[in-house]
Amino acid sequence: QVHLVESGGGSVQAGGSLTLSCAASRSIFSSVPMSWYRQAPGKQRELVARIRSGRYPDYKDSVTGRFTITRDNAKNTVYLQMNRLKPEDTAVYYCNERASGIDYWGQGTQVTVSS
Repeated sequence: QVHLVESGGGSVQAGGSLTLSCAASRSIFSSVPMSWYRQAPGKQRELVARIRSGRYPDYKDSVTGRFTITRDNAKNTVYLQMNRLKPEDTAVYYCNERASGIDYWGQGTQVTVSS
């Protein structure tokens, strides 16, 4: 069992930046995939970025070049640096850990981008 707590959301104008953090309640093994998802009102939750040991991170096409996912295993924390934000990035962002086939989710953090 792991608890994930997201932070760093907020309201920004288009073109601005935010950095989301996801703190885990226990050690994050480097081999465990960590991801950021988002869900906009009336839409399905979608994968935004994923980081896995030994692989380049994966990104949703629309955020490639603007978002960067990183992890600090010593701090049990995963980050999502978001630059050049657009109104269509507005959503609740969720941290996800998939360990032994089980998905763990945080409570989410709201990101609102105004035009």
